[in-house]
Amino acid sequence: MKSELLGRCAVLALLALPSSQAAVAAEATAPTAKWDARFYNPKPDGADIELPLPCNGAIVFRKIVVPVGGPLADLPIQVGQEGGAYSFIEKSRPAYIAGGFTETSADKKSRSSYYLMAKYELTTSQYLALATLANGDSAKCPDPQAGDGRFPITGANWFDAMRTAHLYNIWLRQHAKGLLPQEDKISGFVRLPTEVEWEFAARGGINVNAAEFAEARYPMPDGKINDYEWFGGTQSSNSKINRIGVLRPNPLGLHDMLGNVSEMTLDAFRLNKFDRQNGSAGSFVIRGSDFMQPESELRAALRREGNLYDEDGEIKDKTVGLRWVIASREMTSANHVKALEESYSKLGDGQVSSDASKKGASAVKELNTLAGTVTDKKLKDQLAGLEGKLRASNQQQEEARDQAIRASLNLGAFLCTKLKDDGEHRNLLRSVYKSNCEDGNSDATCERRKQLLTSHERRVEGVTQYYASSLVDAATLYGGDNLTKQVPVLDKMFEQNKQLNGLRPYLTTYWSQQKAYLSNKKIDRSAWLDSCMAVNK
Repeated sequence: MKSELLGRCAVLALLALPSSQAAVAAEATAPTAKWDARFYNPKPDGADIELPLPCNGAIVFRKIVVPVGGPLADLPIQVGQEGGAYSFIEKSRPAYIAGGFTETSADKKSRSSYYLMAKYELTTSQYLALATLANGDSAKCPDPQAGDGRFPITGANWFDAMRTAHLYNIWLRQHAKGLLPQEDKISGFVRLPTEVEWEFAARGGINVNAAEFAEARYPMPDGKINDYEWFGGTQSSNSKINRIGVLRPNPLGLHDMLGNVSEMTLDAFRLNKFDRQNGSAGSFVIRGSDFMQPESELRAALRREGNLYDEDGEIKDKTVGLRWVIASREMTSANHVKALEESYSKLGDGQVSSDASKKGASAVKELNTLAGTVTDKKLKDQLAGLEGKLRASNQQQEEARDQAIRASLNLGAFLCTKLKDDGEHRNLLRSVYKSNCEDGNSDATCERRKQLLTSHERRVEGVTQYYASSLVDAATLYGGDNLTKQVPVLDKMFEQNKQLNGLRPYLTTYWSQQKAYLSNKKIDRSAWLDSCMAVNK
């Protein structure tokens, strides 16, 4: 207990010093061996991504997958919440998410993106190891076994976090070449997360379904909230900071996202004005709750403004820590810039439906052609502005269309599971009826068995009819090209979500039937039912 208190006091004393002196104040010798995993990854998992730290330490990241990839590709999401007491701070609004790193599917037909987020909040030992980079004195390395360095670092300000990330990025390039993820053969870099990156991860990303994503907290199956997050009170933290990795993680494998300590983000703080943010920018944004706050404050939408200074100088908040992400540059190469230009030129081109006339596309092109024939500069600029507005409107429609397509594909995959279950139950009832009520084996229960069989056959017929209708309607409304683009997006969502992973073969079956219909316009309900019943056999 005494050594633990001394360790904590040493850290607090260190953080009370100016940042330029922080590294010098660490009193320890450089460890000779790599840190034991319990000091930086107490809950190891096969999907963890580990990077080295100075002083033979390490830090662990998790891959946060976004099911779209490619130039200018992003996923529309909703952040914030409705009905809160402080709508001007947490009001629900549209946002967009994408990862800086892209990866290609196994069949080479689609791409997704991702960014990396630290699995745990940065600890005192990790922070002190990084602090040695300020003066290059490895003799000041912390010993993770002296005291307890497994508590999240607090009291560092936003500039400390950015400076430490900067020094770490340089160190990685000098001592760990090739370990950082790359995009276009250019290594990524460590930084604080944006608000959207943080909230997307805090809600569970695509590892949860749309309804779960919209909830105030990520799903916590088989456990109470105090099995997952620290909050104030005797039922949880007892108003004391806690070590990393003690409780269960969220669906993305991230620990303490909503509690223990609040976390800094990269963004400047802005207030909300309904579906957009206000033009005035203040200090930095802090996300998540902490060990002092009540359970009611545990929510993914929680945000507040960080304070850098008061009238006497710098503010050091003992309830605020940090968690890094690894991101990529946007402008990585000349080839990528060219790909961005090509993608941008196609945005809002009017392809909002499967209408063969493509009236939206021709309207944009005709407006562009008309602007090219005009010599008056003012009129030319007005036409260009009008074209931009038309394309922006088309782009919104296209994004709404893509979300609707994914919803229709999701429904089709689910209905295919329903056909399988109902069809198999119907066959079981048929078998029982045949063995008990046909070929002279009739008994008193046969009339009831016949009623049950007839009722279930009608149910199967009704579900099959609904399945066929949904399949044909979606194919007719959206067309093959638009559907083809969204199938791999939804498949990636199913792949990442453990609860929905079992839907992948049903999505494949549904899509194969829809493609066949688009090709031959043949409606074969019986064959579609048989195909769904054959899944996973």
